[in-house]
Amino acid sequence: MPDFSSRMDRAKPSAIMAVAEKAKALKAAGKDIISFSIGVPNFLPGEHVYAAARDALAHDSGQYGSNRGAPALVDAFLKHIEAIGLTGYSAKNIATGVGAKHVIYNLCEALLDEGDTIAFPTPYWTSYVDIAEIVNAKIELLPCPASQHYKMTPEQLDATLAKKPRVFLFNNPSNPTGMVYSKEEISALADVIAKYPDTWIITDDIYNRMIFDGAGYHNFVHARPELKDRVIFIDSLSKTYGMPGWRVGFMAGPESVANAVTTMNSNHITNLPEITTAAAIAALTGPQDVPNAKVREFQDKRDQVMAVLDSIPGVVCPKPDGAFYVFPDISAYFGKSHDGKVVNNDIEFCNALLESKGVACVPGSAFGEPNALRISYTCPTPQLAPGMERIKAFFAEMQ
Repeated sequence: MPDFSSRMDRAKPSAIMAVAEKAKALKAAGKDIISFSIGVPNFLPGEHVYAAARDALAHDSGQYGSNRGAPALVDAFLKHIEAIGLTGYSAKNIATGVGAKHVIYNLCEALLDEGDTIAFPTPYWTSYVDIAEIVNAKIELLPCPASQHYKMTPEQLDATLAKKPRVFLFNNPSNPTGMVYSKEEISALADVIAKYPDTWIITDDIYNRMIFDGAGYHNFVHARPELKDRVIFIDSLSKTYGMPGWRVGFMAGPESVANAVTTMNSNHITNLPEITTAAAIAALTGPQDVPNAKVREFQDKRDQVMAVLDSIPGVVCPKPDGAFYVFPDISAYFGKSHDGKVVNNDIEFCNALLESKGVACVPGSAFGEPNALRISYTCPTPQLAPGMERIKAFFAEMQ
């Protein structure tokens, strides 16, 4: 049999999906499992979205669509981002993709040659490393532990950009930590970015509508409008509208970059499907009551989860202001045992928690921070309190 390409030696399955699949298998085998693993919003969009999809199906043209994205979809997205202060963009600054992950992959293909450097803070979303390795880029990490609230400092960013990475990738609000950068923090980082004109800036901000306590969303372009010629904003329908399986992602940025992503689409996907496009337009332009209600629900769930974590001795968890994750540092319990078995690291901890209590979480090492674990609290509300009590009991049983 012929060999695979060397690229496949660098590609690996999603660590998050591996945990989710293990939990699903245990549940299928009859185990009582509560999953806090996969980052899905666990709600469905409003009926108007389905009505638009059904209408598109009934009137399917059977034709190819735009590589950039249907004009009506692009227009809907432009109005969507205007609501968060990203103004002055036109259709030529927009490109779509099969989810935000696909857009980020296209950007890495378009902006990075083999051996170029991409930099991003740790903890990071797992796919950042996976994509960078597939395109054979070098990776520069900025460690941001719980002791600094999982946020990078201007000094860290300055030291990193001084090394002249080709791309700096930034996630706000953060997956896996839920951290949200304040207006002042974004402004300080933007001041640093302005000093280094040769680095592209990708802001993966797909949770920008999921922000709590009135914290507000802020972008480098808000702080420094002159950065608009090299900041690329990423958004998606997946989290805001409960549509992860519909696979619709967007970018807004310089015309040259949008054109590059459009060109990549012409070779990868041709276009988003007509039915998906119609549903996406309906989500963006229709009633916003479902996503707005879910933000309030997730804030309440965040408070419930934090109340439990704050009551566990030795666990350190900075309070998140957005997304739907908490990322507690559990390293104080490494070296202790549960049911006579020593737990040495985050992976062993999560395996023991799943086997003993039937609770699935993702080890922090999947996100580049092995001292922690990620809890996604989007499970059905009746499962949240019992799941957190199982976690608390597990900690209490460790010796």
